Amino acid sequence: MTSQTKTALVTGAATGIGAALSRALAGAGHRVYGADLSWEDEPESNIQALQCDVADVDSVQRCVSRIEEEAGGVDILVNNAAIAGALDLRPFDAIPPEEFARALQTNVLSQFLCSRAVIGHMRRSGWGRIINLTSGTAFIGVPNMLHYIASKGAIVSLTRSLATEVGQDGVTVNALAPGLTITEGIESNAAFSQAMRDGVVASRSIRREERPDDLAGACVFLASDAAEFLTGQIMVIDGGATFH
Repeated sequence: MTSQTKTALVTGAATGIGAALSRALAGAGHRVYGADLSWEDEPESNIQALQCDVADVDSVQRCVSRIEEEAGGVDILVNNAAIAGALDLRPFDAIPPEEFARALQTNVLSQFLCSRAVIGHMRRSGWGRIINLTSGTAFIGVPNMLHYIASKGAIVSLTRSLATEVGQDGVTVNALAPGLTITEGIESNAAFSQAMRDGVVASRSIRREERPDDLAGACVFLASDAAEFLTGQIMVIDGGATFH
């Protein structure tokens, strides 16, 4: 079964990395649905916008059911939705338990729920791609971000474990691990100062800031037939700051 003109679902697609990956998959010829809590702007004409709370089981099921009705099912799932720039940076013992739980629910539970909702179609088709978004910070640790980093570390384990369960069904599961990527959320959070951003750039082999489009090529590759024997892997894309 060829991976051309497949149906893709990208979560957190309204802005930032999700928007960039949606554009890339649409440009590769796939039919793309973008899910987000809210859409301030209309997506590009070749992307279908869906309102969805990916951390809510009923909302996820409604979203996937609509895609099944219109397109038959989800062949490519990109689990991108997450909170990062909206989190306050503070020492771990100052993080409220409810904020820690919110990071896990939005960043990890959502990937579990979305993967569970689409796997039936992928198994019946004998072909599927699940691409999770984690973070290079899961491998190096960064102070004052324990809630975020713990959630991203959980995604690494989720990716590897899920790959072992669904590989025999023709489904691959991999993850992209970007470094600090300059999105709207990061730019609006004063805690990510220019000095902090400059420090991240200085740690990289490629000395520049990372933008959402830097992840596009890897996502398109992982969604293709060319990656059919690649699963359970974490692809770090951070300009050479982390060698994993």
